[in-house]
Amino acid sequence: MIADADCDSVVYLNGAYVRLGDACVSVLDRGFIFGDGIYEVVPAYQGKPFRMAEHLSRLMRSLAAVCIDTGFTRADWEQLWLDMLARSGQGRDCMVYLQVTRGVAQRGHGFPKVPVQPTIFCMISPVESVHGARESGLRTVSLEDIRWHRCDIKSVSLLGNVLAKQAAVDAGVDDVIQFRDGCLSEASSANIWLVQDGVLLAPTRNHHILEGVRYALIVDLARQQGIRFHERAISYDEVMRADELLLTSATKEVLPIVEHDGLPVGGGQPGPVYRRLRAAYDEVIAAL
Repeated sequence: MIADADCDSVVYLNGAYVRLGDACVSVLDRGFIFGDGIYEVVPAYQGKPFRMAEHLSRLMRSLAAVCIDTGFTRADWEQLWLDMLARSGQGRDCMVYLQVTRGVAQRGHGFPKVPVQPTIFCMISPVESVHGARESGLRTVSLEDIRWHRCDIKSVSLLGNVLAKQAAVDAGVDDVIQFRDGCLSEASSANIWLVQDGVLLAPTRNHHILEGVRYALIVDLARQQGIRFHERAISYDEVMRADELLLTSATKEVLPIVEHDGLPVGGGQPGPVYRRLRAAYDEVIAAL
């Protein structure tokens, strides 16, 4: 049940700004029937969107990949996000959630023969503080990655991610680290990095991972900090021998993993490369 305060929040639905409690979508919407749609999440600090240009670029890539034409330009999407932030009240940390589905049509696996209007939904949500985990770190377990082969599309078809997260919940840890054919892919909804001998490593950006907006940012920050970086296939054994493991996402920012599969990572404490990247990340936020 949605809290009354949440019901009163203003959301955008198909050209109108309405109360969340009044927003309704047809049960024949293809997002509901098939998970036929994409989404994007933009964090905002004190009401200012973070890395919005990069999130816009990923949004446009995802829409093109699934052949959804909304008629919105890049400038239209940007204005919608800014309008939503303005309506939510200035000066608070939050995230802008956008979802676009192919629209409402009679059920059929193929695209609708008669063009339909895509469903566009946008809302503002609070973000959970990760401040405590900066020092305490996260605990993870390994999981086989059995998701589809287009993880690079930010699709609303997230059952595989949901099951992965629930596997972490059932194991009493914070998240999973997934492996496909013995190689590192990602967490349930975040990118994974490792540090070995002072070198930062990450999986190759391809269709088996969702390239988080933080991926390029972390690479840039590593370069600024003089930290060597390599992008390549990473084995399970390398993850188990890592000096440091890191997790990045829009809502988690950058956090250390201090335990994996019941064993301490490195010394079981946040490591020096993490601390340098965390400090540099905070400086970027402060400069907004």
